[in-house]
Amino acid sequence: MKMLINVPETVVADALRGMAAAHPELTVDVENRVIVRRDAPVAGKVALVSGGGSGHEPLHGGFVGPGMLSAACPGEVFTSPVPDQMVRAAAAVDSGAGVLFIVKNYTGDVLNFDMAAELAEDEGIQVAKVLVDDDVAVTDSLYTAGRRGTGATLFVEKIAGAAADEGRPLERVEAIARQVNDSSRSFGVALSAVTTPAKGSPTFDLPAGELELGIGIHGEPGRERRPMMTSGEIAEAAVDAVLSDFDPRNPVLVLVNGMGATPLLELYGFNAEVRRVLGERGVAVARTLVGNYVTSLDMAGASVTLCEIDEELLGLWDAPVRTPGLRWGM
Repeated sequence: MKMLINVPETVVADALRGMAAAHPELTVDVENRVIVRRDAPVAGKVALVSGGGSGHEPLHGGFVGPGMLSAACPGEVFTSPVPDQMVRAAAAVDSGAGVLFIVKNYTGDVLNFDMAAELAEDEGIQVAKVLVDDDVAVTDSLYTAGRRGTGATLFVEKIAGAAADEGRPLERVEAIARQVNDSSRSFGVALSAVTTPAKGSPTFDLPAGELELGIGIHGEPGRERRPMMTSGEIAEAAVDAVLSDFDPRNPVLVLVNGMGATPLLELYGFNAEVRRVLGERGVAVARTLVGNYVTSLDMAGASVTLCEIDEELLGLWDAPVRTPGLRWGM
């Protein structure tokens, strides 16, 4: 496979150097793999720290900035960052108001963030943790005990980030983040396999005439494979999988998320089908976001995330945000 890289061994460091060059509003520590808001710590503000394996960009480093994360810790491709990164990030952004770790439910991430929380607390930093586990496709997976953390991570980081920027205390920011996760469900579909730089070829075999329903963001197996379907049929399968797990009575936020290689032309067409199905199922939509936000390198496909919201959460979603990967109202 052709890739726009130098060598696989430096792909993360090279990307971080490029991010630093493009975004002077961020402090990017290439050696220690930490991305921080340049104005951190912000006095009196709860700090949000997240992280995970590289390859899901703009998640998480692209969501560092006013209105979202205070810092992010990128690991190697599809590999958890290590506790030292998380402790360094927490120390860099802690103003004394506490730090919230936002953790996708993958075994390595959970173990390392748990260890980092203990180490940070030993240094006098108050830490709370929220686990994101929104994927309804499977219960246990290749890297996970329980449900995987996927598209809802964006909703948690945005809404909790807005709450923190308003000056709310750590306990309230944590509660809002948990509410968002508990109110969110996701389902993904792969049209092609993912290729990692180290392997240089697809990590699993998906024949040209087939798709995989319920795929994970690292290429983990989903629920089933089927012959290729239309956009409308895929939307029905994805939305129905989500709605079979929860019954929103309030309007929802919708994230139609590309897996990395699916162009916006197709994603907007897919969103039209998702909105059609939601309308037929009687689900009201408050806001919609379409694009590549929680990706899997060069995988073709998409995921659908729904988050049931109230007026408070909608206000926090609409609040200004300014990050490399998401911005409005500033």
